[in-house]
Amino acid sequence: MNVFPRRSAGSTHAPASGHVPDGGALSEAQAGPSAPDVPDLPVGRQSLLKEHFMQSITKHPATRETVDAPVPHGSWRRRTALVLAPALAVAAVVTAAGLGGFFSQGGAGGSSAATAAEHQEAAGLLDRIANVAAQGDSGKVADSQYVYTHVKGRQRTFQDGKIQTATVPYEREDWHAVDGSRHGLAVQKVGPGAGVPEGPQRMTLDSDPNYTTYRELAALPTEPGALLDKIYADTKGQGPTQAQAAFEAIGSMLDEALVVPDVDAALYRAAARIPGVVVQQDAVDGAGRQGIGLTLKGAHGDRTSWVFDPVRLTYLGTNEVALIQVGIVDKVEQRP
Repeated sequence: MNVFPRRSAGSTHAPASGHVPDGGALSEAQAGPSAPDVPDLPVGRQSLLKEHFMQSITKHPATRETVDAPVPHGSWRRRTALVLAPALAVAAVVTAAGLGGFFSQGGAGGSSAATAAEHQEAAGLLDRIANVAAQGDSGKVADSQYVYTHVKGRQRTFQDGKIQTATVPYEREDWHAVDGSRHGLAVQKVGPGAGVPEGPQRMTLDSDPNYTTYRELAALPTEPGALLDKIYADTKGQGPTQAQAAFEAIGSMLDEALVVPDVDAALYRAAARIPGVVVQQDAVDGAGRQGIGLTLKGAHGDRTSWVFDPVRLTYLGTNEVALIQVGIVDKVEQRP
């Protein structure tokens, strides 16, 4: 069974520094820099994006438009925080995070490989991060509970059949059943200019085979070599390179892995074995917080960086989406 992404456990976790206040619209500084210009997509890929988006927000297949161009071999799906837009809204909104992975081309992952010194630097940083992660709190978690996550970032808009260069701020809270047996809830607020109704939007989250439950995450191997072998096997053929597919898979689990300390540490130690992982100085997360980053050198498409507090080495999120809080709660709509 393919197992990828989320986590959870006894206590609440939030990034150690640079907390972004809850509530209200995000300021430009909080939400981070605007996304770079995005070229127009071929008609076929625009159609597939629309279908993928509609399936994500409705949990039912969207009506597929005629596809005039084939989807490149080697595309793969990434877990992203999708906006909660009405199914018939004139404008759909997608995360900048999702575009790079969902539409990555097949072939080589980039033209330049990491040097031995770069890889050694990244491996050393990941070992220190893993040591910090292993010290996290964990507690007994019941199947009746929920994993709560709160994220913030910016999203590009999808209007008139094209991905727009303009971005809007958003924040989202999710509640996922620990064992995946019950419906969850997502509540999202999107800033002005998205073409969707203002104010919180709610969506029931059905069981999703592409979502890793807390129980599945907690059952992953904690020996780094065995864990990486499983990730390679479960992501075989999903990315332009084996390394990029594995890096994306690990990244999709980091939010929730904070509450499963032994798995969290193992994920970082497994990442240290992936060729091409390098340190990125002066990284910035999706809420504009400064940190130190790790990324995959030569990755094809939009490059994802994992961002950490530069002093405490706690996980802040990615360059696309900032993690504000994660924890275990007893019911939907309850916050840690």
